[in-house]
Amino acid sequence: MTENSFRVRPVEEKDFLEWLNLRRLLWDEAADEEHREEMIDIFSHPETQLVLVAEQDNGRLIGFLEASIRPFVEDCVTDHVGYLEGWYVEEEFRRRGVGAELVRAAERWARSRGCTEMASDSEIGNEVGAMAHQELGYTETSRLVHWRKDL
Repeated sequence: MTENSFRVRPVEEKDFLEWLNLRRLLWDEAADEEHREEMIDIFSHPETQLVLVAEQDNGRLIGFLEASIRPFVEDCVTDHVGYLEGWYVEEEFRRRGVGAELVRAAERWARSRGCTEMASDSEIGNEVGAMAHQELGYTETSRLVHWRKDL
């Protein structure tokens, strides 16, 4: 493999620390314990949950993707939908096909489990995420703002 080469593969138990570190970069507001609980739950349900990592030839993880099979997704027409739950590539490796290969692998996984639709979300204002989705053929279907109030 060359300096810019990588491979996409399913996460393994030996990857948990690096996976945790990448999750922290994507979801920086979550506590480590919350990350760990979610990671164990995801890893324990391979029939409906997937974690892929992008690995350089030196073994360093430079990105990850978490996907699931959901029974309902807003604006989808089937009741068995592949869903991109989270997707992150370290900044220095972006625009090199890493994210695209992670997504393509997740789409193949969802298709192999009978899905005919793949969905995702990104936060309003995340223009990088929106552009990445569009470049991979995803179409924006709606926008949503969440509200809360302390009682």
